[in-house]
Amino acid sequence: MAGKPVHIEIPAGDTSKSREFWSGLFGWQFESYPGPVEYHMTRFTDKTGGAIYNNPEGNADGMRVYFDVDDINAGAARVKELGGEAGESMPVPGMGWFAVCKDVEGNDFGLWQNDESAAVPTA
Repeated sequence: MAGKPVHIEIPAGDTSKSREFWSGLFGWQFESYPGPVEYHMTRFTDKTGGAIYNNPEGNADGMRVYFDVDDINAGAARVKELGGEAGESMPVPGMGWFAVCKDVEGNDFGLWQNDESAAVPTA
């Protein structure tokens, strides 16, 4: 269903401390993923999850919620049509596509499209 929350990102200056907190609160188990920043994912269901990622500024931008869309490019275009901002769609290889956006009040959110065929673009 388009529009349902499917992923949250929690910025942390100290990811170990943050993982300990969220694990203690809800029993979440984290798995580390390689990338340009420290990124630790947890699953809520087989189709939803969250992550704690390293942000030296801590909770500078707050949590970011990602919403499911059927088509990442159409969703980003619609955000812009409605007066918001949408970044370029980017792949998460083997999982899908995401775009970071802002609503008309400047609130951060993201769009997510499941697509197991998503691959890193070749130059």
